[in-house]
Amino acid sequence: MKKLFPFIKGYGVRSLLASLTIIAEVIIEVYIPYLMADIINIGIETGDIRFILRRGLFMIFMACLSLSMGALSARFAVTASAGFAKNLRAALFYKVQDFSFANVDRFSTASLITRLTTDVTSVQMVFMMMIRTFIRSPLMLVSATVMAVRLNAKLAVVFAFAIPVLAAFLVLIGTRAFPRFKEMLRKYDGMNGEVQENLIAIRVVKAFVREKYETDRFIDSAEAVRDAQIKAEKLLVWNGPIAQYVLYLCMIAVCFIGGRLIIAGDMLTGDLMSFISYVTQILSSLMMVSMIFVSFIMTRASISRIVEVLDEKIDISDEEADASLTVKDGSIEFRDVSFSYAKDGNNLTLQNVNLSIKSGETIGIIGGTGSAKTTLVQLIPRLYDVYGGSVAVGGVDVRDYKIETLRDSVSMVLQKNVLFSGTIRENLRWGDPDATDEEIKAAAKAAAAHDFITSFPNGYETELGQGGVNVSGGQKQRLCIARALLKKPKIIILDDSTSAVDTATDASIRKALREELRDTTTLIIAQRITSVMDADRIIVMEDGTISDVGTHEELMQRSEIYREVYESQQKGVA
Repeated sequence: MKKLFPFIKGYGVRSLLASLTIIAEVIIEVYIPYLMADIINIGIETGDIRFILRRGLFMIFMACLSLSMGALSARFAVTASAGFAKNLRAALFYKVQDFSFANVDRFSTASLITRLTTDVTSVQMVFMMMIRTFIRSPLMLVSATVMAVRLNAKLAVVFAFAIPVLAAFLVLIGTRAFPRFKEMLRKYDGMNGEVQENLIAIRVVKAFVREKYETDRFIDSAEAVRDAQIKAEKLLVWNGPIAQYVLYLCMIAVCFIGGRLIIAGDMLTGDLMSFISYVTQILSSLMMVSMIFVSFIMTRASISRIVEVLDEKIDISDEEADASLTVKDGSIEFRDVSFSYAKDGNNLTLQNVNLSIKSGETIGIIGGTGSAKTTLVQLIPRLYDVYGGSVAVGGVDVRDYKIETLRDSVSMVLQKNVLFSGTIRENLRWGDPDATDEEIKAAAKAAAAHDFITSFPNGYETELGQGGVNVSGGQKQRLCIARALLKKPKIIILDDSTSAVDTATDASIRKALREELRDTTTLIIAQRITSVMDADRIIVMEDGTISDVGTHEELMQRSEIYREVYESQQKGVA
């Protein structure tokens, strides 16, 4: 929890007030049985009705004051814990935003969502208990014990046996329950992952009539979560009965021993009544402490998962970068570059890549599946860092730029086209938040998107569903290209971003790009050779290396890989 305390910032006063008011409540509550003893010992024994009324009214006042302090404490604790949870969620979200692709690869999406929601909620509840119950119960335990000892030290010896027994059981339960709760959360991640995958791919599920299969998968995951929960809770359910057992044994012992003391004349009746009240307070506090202990056990796994994200070392950092550096042009140079997702020299995805691209050039990249085309271009905006060698943009190593400066100069349309909830106009303005309507339309026209946008009843104000589910794959690709064009980058990377459009539209987009991006370095990854054949140069990749580089005509003459792909595609056209 120490690592989470900084997130109390802004809510420290409320947290402190929650603790102070609960302390006041405890002090008042502990004082009330003392007043009751006076009523019995003095008022009832002497028949002094006025004394009974005065003390009775004072007890009512103290009870109301205690209630008020408790209510205030609850209010402060709720607002403080909600603020703490807000800060913690924000910190986790900001951390994830700083993740490199390599960091993201280490956590599943479902796991990150669970940590931001379920785990934070668990920690929020524990934090609220810490600033209220965790203070109230020990303080009540100590205060009531002191008062009980003042009333009768001999009778208070009962607690010397009860407390160690209960503590031993709590420690035993806690040490065995933690790993079970950690396993339960892992199963929870798996279930969330399957739900997320199913919802994202719901159209595919329905198209292949796989609803029953997906339902069965979900039931299996839900049952795995249930079984893990039962396994963990089996230990914790012993907490309540053990605490109750100790409580009632203490009550029996106090009543038996106290009754004998009254008969012997060593204790007053009112003192025994007050002592029983203190016994109830003490043992109730012990039960609350045990509940806190159980909550900590349940939440410890959540805390460790949250801290795991907060402590994740960011693979890509620009702390030593020169903030004054700007990207002067779109030239790119790969110098003996090697790359490994596993950061293992024996498992290289790219090896010995040397390539020089002039500013303003249009470069086509083709190659078979798994030839590392996408990996190559992801090194340019530093989405990943090289394992060996270096990548330079504008004549400067990409590691010397501030990440924001570098990525502001590079637009990338990824293989998986992603749109966000909101209007088409709002989505396009991701490229440039300050873009005018004319600039938005110009970018849409260049991406061959303007015509289909204006065919919608609301045009550019058309609301897109989550992920752009209400537009076709080709329309989604064109919107993503338009968004990238609005950025007015020095380098634009199109990663198989026209695969879902027809050849005529593809040709129209390429023509517009040549006209609109004369000074912009353009890299086009494509499966269709027609998409890259008019590029200044074409890179042929094979097994993580550059097999050949040249124009369409040059590669047709000397590259067997290129020629085979071209001829196979031409036969397909024929």
